[in-house]
Parts: sequence; structure tokens; C-alpha cells
Amino acid sequence: MRVAVKSSTKKRLIELGVSEEHAHKLADDANMDAIKRMTVEEVAKKTDLETGSSEIDNIMGIIREQAASRRRSRTGRVTISRSALLDEDIPMGDDRFNVLNHQLVPHHDLVPEEDEETILSPWGMIEKDNDGNTRLARELLPKILITDPAVQAIKEIEEEKRRIEIEEGTREDDYPAGWLRNRVVKVVRYSRSAGASTAYRLIVESN
Repeated sequence: MRVAVKSSTKKRLIELGVSEEHAHKLADDANMDAIKRMTVEEVAKKTDLETGSSEIDNIMGIIREQAASRRRSRTGRVTISRSALLDEDIPMGDDRFNVLNHQLVPHHDLVPEEDEETILSPWGMIEKDNDGNTRLARELLPKILITDPAVQAIKEIEEEKRRIEIEEGTREDDYPAGWLRNRVVKVVRYSRSAGASTAYRLIVESN
């Protein structure tokens, strides 16, 4: 099924200097986030332009400038202290709302895998088997579904950071499918009366 042309994306492209005709074609089945990832060949195919033409060079210059400005604006962390986001900071396109930036949503932070044992050991999460080997009993943690909006926002942010690292040549491997399963999330709730409270939850696919 085809997706209608995104009027907000088309309008943004026109504001940036893309002709209405080419903006309409680019915004067909694509948001700004997808357009910023397009190659010259993909843009040429969508706009019916020849690679190497002045029109395609102009469009690619605009797209690359927007992608560069997005990288410059990223802070690497999303916290509830930010009351608003620039359009280019919203994961997965201009029409997407980032739930992590709502003032009523607790701060969620993905715990690095290499730090899980160190962080969770004071909570009595280390168990020994009959052979005396130790293991991290993640399954004892409260659960949070992988479909939870906060988890999905974390997923999009982390995958976008990884994509940028790959583009910049600092990393070669992408995340495998299902990489968030059995990962641990740190949740910090803030209260004027009680201060901050911290909890850890295990990401699962189903209850």
C-alpha cells in the first residue's frame, strides 16, 4: 500500500530550496529522516533527474547539509529536562513524537551490556550454580515490553547513533535483529518530595 505524500516534508524541502515538483516526488512514501539517508542514485530515481546534473547536485547539497546539521545538534542523551525538540532531533522523521521528552515520563537509559553485572550485583542479582559459577539473574528483574513506547524511542535513538557511526567509518557492524531482547533499562523517577528513585527493568518480547 502506498503512503500519501507527506505535506510537512514537502513543505520543508521547498523551504530549503528544492523545487515544488522535486519536493513532491521526494516526499512520496518518504519522510525527512528517510530522505537524509538517500544516495544520489536513489534521489535521481525518485526525481527523474540525471546523476551529475546541476539540479541533482543542488538537491544532494541540501540533503547533506540537513544530515550534517542533525549530527551537530545531537547531544547523545535524551532526558526529561528537555521540554522540546528541534524537528531534526526527532527520531524516525519529522512527524514522530519522542515520548522520552515528555515531562511526565521517567528518565529511561539503556544499561551498557558490559556494565550490567557491576551495576546489578549490589541488588542481589548474582547467583551461583552447583558448579560454583556465577551468573547474572536478569530474569528476576521487573519486565518491560519491547513494544513499550519508551523502549521503542531508545531503540530508534541507539540505532540512529549506530548508523551515524557506520557512515563516519568509526564502526562497521550494525545491530542484529532483536538486539534489544533481554537488555536492561535503568528507570529514574523524580519527585519533589521523595527526590529520585532508581529501578531496573528487563526488556522482554511478551509477558
